[in-house]
Amino acid sequence: MENNTLSGWMEPVEPFLGPLHDVAKAFTGLTGVPVDLPTALFLRARLTGLPLPGRVSAGGSCRLLETADGWAAVNLARPDDLAAVPALVALLGGAGAEEPHEAARRAAAAEFAAHAQLLGIAAAAHGSARGTRAPVRAERGGAASPRGPAGLRVVDFSALWAGPLCARLLGAAGARVVKVESGTRPDGARGGSPAFYRWLHDGHESLVLDFASGAPAEVVAEADVVIEASRPRALRRLGIHAEEFLAARPGRVWLSITGYGRDEDRIAFGDDAAVAGGLTGLDRAGDPVFLGDALADPVTGVFAAHAVARSLADGGGELLSLSMAACAAALADSR
Repeated sequence: MENNTLSGWMEPVEPFLGPLHDVAKAFTGLTGVPVDLPTALFLRARLTGLPLPGRVSAGGSCRLLETADGWAAVNLARPDDLAAVPALVALLGGAGAEEPHEAARRAAAAEFAAHAQLLGIAAAAHGSARGTRAPVRAERGGAASPRGPAGLRVVDFSALWAGPLCARLLGAAGARVVKVESGTRPDGARGGSPAFYRWLHDGHESLVLDFASGAPAEVVAEADVVIEASRPRALRRLGIHAEEFLAARPGRVWLSITGYGRDEDRIAFGDDAAVAGGLTGLDRAGDPVFLGDALADPVTGVFAAHAVARSLADGGGELLSLSMAACAAALADSR
């Protein structure tokens, strides 16, 4: 089934969006910048002509599989994920050419997801992140100095969608955004829709750096706000420490976006994080289906932009940890 109008994508998702409308209005109240939710959530799908999803995600890489006690999502988004499928099947007691959906039926959803995550595959039991944590956790790390985003230097180390959407909204509020990429590992979104990539990054400065050179730490030293989506230990190896950044100057904000929170090593992408949060629809049989296009990504981007604007208004000096799965759960729990 295809419907590439924004209204066609919005209709099945709208019943869940009450909390997100509230967050978007709060961001507007702080910055004066309106948030067009249909565009933020579904522009990529419209530009690329994606079909409305069912048991397979709109982008095609994530699947909902029936397990012995429910449902789980597995996201084979990268070549390494596909290569790891035989190992996953073996861990689940399968052999030969058995498919993941066949092996999944013998396992509990949590077991299936844990085995996949052990192999570095993004996977989640349906609804497993509901009630586990707040979407945003704020930890005081520096002195306060209240201000708005206008004129501030935002350094964005994130990639794909959630972090860049946050940066776009802060840029619309007057921040000077610098997108930073590794010369050996560019943003994977560059391989998608050029029009969508331009929409996310329009007006932003772009820096491509040798991450082994110490240059990223120099860029961070000039920032007022840092956006990143990396494991803390990976940044520390580059000489970048959130705690030192916050303590060095009043009013700074550090934003960390991960699948399940800064203290978790599990990886996630937008579709499987939405499933973890229980942010799914139902088919005629009452079984879960995907909603939207990698829905936890843009939902988290809106939550993140508001979290930064709120922190700046309150004086900053905070490390903000956002969980994509928890942001999705906040919408699912509102039903």
